[in-house]
Amino acid sequence: MPHLLHIDSSIQGDNSVSRGLTARAATAWRSANPAGTTRYRDLGRHPLPHLDADSGLARMVSPDQRTQAQQASWELTVELVNEIKAADTVLLGLPLYNYGAPSAVKSWVDHLIAPGLAIDPETNEGLLGGREFIVIATRGGGYGPGAPREGWDHASVWLPHGLSLTGLEPRFIEAELTLAKSNPAMAGLIPMAEESLRAAEAQVDALWDHVAVLS
Repeated sequence: MPHLLHIDSSIQGDNSVSRGLTARAATAWRSANPAGTTRYRDLGRHPLPHLDADSGLARMVSPDQRTQAQQASWELTVELVNEIKAADTVLLGLPLYNYGAPSAVKSWVDHLIAPGLAIDPETNEGLLGGREFIVIATRGGGYGPGAPREGWDHASVWLPHGLSLTGLEPRFIEAELTLAKSNPAMAGLIPMAEESLRAAEAQVDALWDHVAVLS
């Protein structure tokens, strides 16, 4: 039975463009997979604990040497890795905050870098590959070729590298200039923002068209 893992990370609530697009994508996935199941995790409202001095070494010491805090951190990592292993498709909303990924997404990635669970400790082969990984990346400004801040989007560049050890390979759908309607200084960019959003919505709607046709 097909299974979707849907993850949001925006802190913007109903005003979030990434949440709107991931919700649209999840609806499209369910339409194409009517017998499928879904698990939802909201990193924006319920962030994961960051790795710290008490818990962070849990993935680097043997089970018999773990402290109570390290064991709790390890058990959370097991839960997160198992969520991915159970999924045929992983859907992640990735807004750009201060030119980087939300810290909650960084924590999620840090938990996944786990030898023995997500990485073969002998071969270093990633154990989470072979599944669809759709990333909805949204940016308040413009960071494409020729833009004044071209190259300042460090979230979309970092994520494939951050997860490379696990075997997960993201496919990106992107919407830019999402702040145009709320920032008076960007009013002249509203048509470009609307076009970017329409293009992202069209890509989302087409994601699983082939599945619907085959079924």
